[in-house]
Amino acid sequence: MPIATPEVYNEMLDRAKAGKFAYPAINVTSSQTLHAALRGFAEAESDGIVQISTGGAEFLGGQYNKDMVTGAVALAEFAHIVADKYPVNIALHTDHCPKDKLDGYVRPLLAISEQRVAQGQNPLFQSHMWDGSAETLADNLSVAQELLAGAAAAKIILEVEITPTGGEEDGVSHEINDELYTTVEDAIRTAEALGLGEKGRYLLAASFGNVHGVYKPGNVVLRPELLKELQEGVGAKYGKSEPFDFVFHGGSGSTAEEIAVALENGVVKMNLDTDTQYAFTRPVADHMFKNYDGVLKVDGEVGSKKTYDPRTWGKAAEAGMSKRVLEACQVLRAAGNRMK
Repeated sequence: MPIATPEVYNEMLDRAKAGKFAYPAINVTSSQTLHAALRGFAEAESDGIVQISTGGAEFLGGQYNKDMVTGAVALAEFAHIVADKYPVNIALHTDHCPKDKLDGYVRPLLAISEQRVAQGQNPLFQSHMWDGSAETLADNLSVAQELLAGAAAAKIILEVEITPTGGEEDGVSHEINDELYTTVEDAIRTAEALGLGEKGRYLLAASFGNVHGVYKPGNVVLRPELLKELQEGVGAKYGKSEPFDFVFHGGSGSTAEEIAVALENGVVKMNLDTDTQYAFTRPVADHMFKNYDGVLKVDGEVGSKKTYDPRTWGKAAEAGMSKRVLEACQVLRAAGNRMK
């Protein structure tokens, strides 16, 4: 199937909300990790989201000039071609973008999609994220209002992060403390500024103790039940049931129980990066250790072309990552739920 149209993406999110499941949002940094994500979704019979962070886009832009827009556009164009061979719907998304990178990333990408839509085409990306969690909530929402208007005009969904997620993600870091919990007041201020769909659709990354990076279950106190409080608090004020489409950030190491509670309370998208990075790299490390004298020209020998050929270990890497994507689809209840 082709990359999701704006209409299909909206339907995907509506189906997830109604069905109490969520789509894994898989960070990719190459054509190979893109194929691994697509393969995982296809094997799970799940639609899904593929996303590119600022760091991933910079890497994709090449180390000669490290241009984020070039990297993001190149992979998105590639995805529009290759995704057609997979029997699932895929939405393209850009991950965390802080204020100092907006002019070099999200705003130019929005402009590209606005031009495409003006010419009768679909947007290049289906959603973009504005990470204003390092700003005051007032400044965060002010920028979000501007971006939401531009996104709506380009038939794009905006993702906003209104309060901090702990740990570090592409240079944006927050301490692990009591500030990692969004309040009902924060959520009401968000609804007042951005509306509840009438100004454009947005996804909300609220904080309930989430931490980016690597951690074991139990090391971070997650409170996914907090999402229900936010839904009910804002819903009561506006007379709308479950007004928010939530995003689960910092999901590595979360327990199945914590994920289940989050799904029941309106999470429709869960980011996955740390776990899939390891799943991609682990088979490569295994190959290198087992074929040490083949991948290296040891003691003046010539090595073995079949073992150092990137296609050899690259296939194992793709298989390892796709398996982890499949597992994510199963845990998030998305497996078997692809749109026909």
